[in-house]
Amino acid sequence: MSLKINIAVSVIFLCIVSSCGYKKTPQSDVKNQQINAIAEKDYLQKIFDLDTLPTGKSRMAIILKEDSVFKLDANHNANPFYHYFKARAYEIEKKTDSAIIAYQKIKSKKKWDDIDLLKTYSIVDHTIDNGVMVEAVLMNQIVAAMQIAERKKSKVVYKYYDLLAKAYYQNQNNKQALYYSELYYQHHPHKWHRVVMQRYYDICFLLASRLQDYKKMGSYNAKARLLAKAIPDSMALARTYDNESQIYALQKDYRNGLASSKIYFNYLAKINMLHDVAYNNLAKSYLNVNQPDSAVFYFKKGIELAKSNNPAKQKSYLYKGLIDAYAMKADYEQALDVAITAHAIEIENLKAIDAVKIEELHEKYEAEKKDQNIAVLKSKNQLSESIIRQQRWLIFSVLIVFLGTIALIYAIYRQRSLKEKNKLLRSENQRLNIEQKLLQAQLNPHFVFNAIANLQSLIASGDTSESVRYLSFFSKLLRNVLEQSRKDFIPIDEEIASLHNYMQLQQMRYHHLFDYKIVADELDAESTLIPPMLVQPFIENAIEHGFRNIQYKGMLKIQFKLANGQLLITVDDNGSGITNKGKLQSGKTSLAQVILKQRLQALFKLDCQQANFAIVDKKINNDKGVKIQIIIPAVYD
Repeated sequence: MSLKINIAVSVIFLCIVSSCGYKKTPQSDVKNQQINAIAEKDYLQKIFDLDTLPTGKSRMAIILKEDSVFKLDANHNANPFYHYFKARAYEIEKKTDSAIIAYQKIKSKKKWDDIDLLKTYSIVDHTIDNGVMVEAVLMNQIVAAMQIAERKKSKVVYKYYDLLAKAYYQNQNNKQALYYSELYYQHHPHKWHRVVMQRYYDICFLLASRLQDYKKMGSYNAKARLLAKAIPDSMALARTYDNESQIYALQKDYRNGLASSKIYFNYLAKINMLHDVAYNNLAKSYLNVNQPDSAVFYFKKGIELAKSNNPAKQKSYLYKGLIDAYAMKADYEQALDVAITAHAIEIENLKAIDAVKIEELHEKYEAEKKDQNIAVLKSKNQLSESIIRQQRWLIFSVLIVFLGTIALIYAIYRQRSLKEKNKLLRSENQRLNIEQKLLQAQLNPHFVFNAIANLQSLIASGDTSESVRYLSFFSKLLRNVLEQSRKDFIPIDEEIASLHNYMQLQQMRYHHLFDYKIVADELDAESTLIPPMLVQPFIENAIEHGFRNIQYKGMLKIQFKLANGQLLITVDDNGSGITNKGKLQSGKTSLAQVILKQRLQALFKLDCQQANFAIVDKKINNDKGVKIQIIIPAVYD
């Protein structure tokens, strides 16, 4: 390997290694980076957009324009895209070494970002010379950079696919060249653009020419020419004539092949972009028409140009063509000299090919070795995981048995404890029921005493018919009270019926001193339950103490309604209210109220429910009478 190639490869390697040690931008530069973030993104997209411009003056004009615009910025040296477009300008001027130096000055924010990958690609692309074998070291560096671009999901990855396609093509590996050509086209950000498609057909033509398939060559070249005319791209169009000359040569139509080759060659000469491949193709066309002198001339020109571009690497195909030209002239001495030179070049190329193949085999061996080690480790890991799983199941099973035993012991203990609690609860319930019956029994004699007193008063007045009528109502009421005394709860409609009987008795006694109204429209009186004789004591107080000494007709209103799961009972009268002489305010709570309070506690204590009653003197609102509010939990049948 020559000194220049060694230097070029070393430079690329240093670019990759140096990027790994890249330091973060100082804090003072962070703000500037954020300000330039959008601009950098736009320039990266502009670089991608260059692929959509026809080769030649239009693309050159954009590159030179960007280069001149950057120079107006005082801090252009800090902008990586200034150096990129400067390098592209050097390429136009055919200053390859200056272009590589400019690419090396590109500074990215962090290793392996899009800018760093673009920099590495650009340097490597200049190192690969058309038609020259790509060494194993450089090939490995390209593959490594491509893999990083894939892992980073970089937008620049399509350029690496293109680079690998070209490298494999030059190394005579047509299968890999075709594979990466397809990847290049599929990942191109402008793959549906005519310029990109035209270039793709050019690549397909080159691969078809390797297979000597002139039908596919003709098909791809026809598509490329149509697109070149539509773009229009004069360079691409001229290139189709060079392709056409190869198709004519395969078809033995050498005259038309020479004509097509001249069109392409003359176009390159006109724009000063001749290269050794163009000389080689034209020289072959002259050989095909038996013009060896012209062939010798152009082969030699091609060799001179190749030496000036890359003296370290000679291209054997030019020498092989020159041998054929001298042989056609019967100048065998010159042909022998050229053959010796070509043989030496071929030996070097074969060594390079062998080195690449050996490196590929070595990498394949190392990869297979790693795969085997991974498989062994995976098998060991699976065995270890299986043992761990078994141990976990064993521990889990022991734990389940242990917890099950504890749960069983606790359940037995809990069951015994609940049985004891149930016995206590049943005993408490029986005690409360007995207490409730006793309290109810205390209330009934009190009520009967008042009722008999009322009957005696009527008999004493001498009104026999009223006494009989009163006794009829009283007997009904007494029968209801006796039946209800055996129950803890009765339907509200039964309670209302008893209240009707009681108040009719009181109206007869006091000669319709008051009217009454019972309201229970907002609930189901048949299914909603209430403790018996719950309201009667308050009605009795209202009649006995509220209506007895008033100069107007009294009004008693009893209302039953549900609210938030509670049964609200209101006893509202317009009597004299609480007076100094009245029993409600005497400082001594009436027997009925004491009994009622004890009943509520006995009935609703068991479930920790709230049950209470309140007496409100309506005088505080400048009104007459007393309002009793009883709140108990709603109970249903």
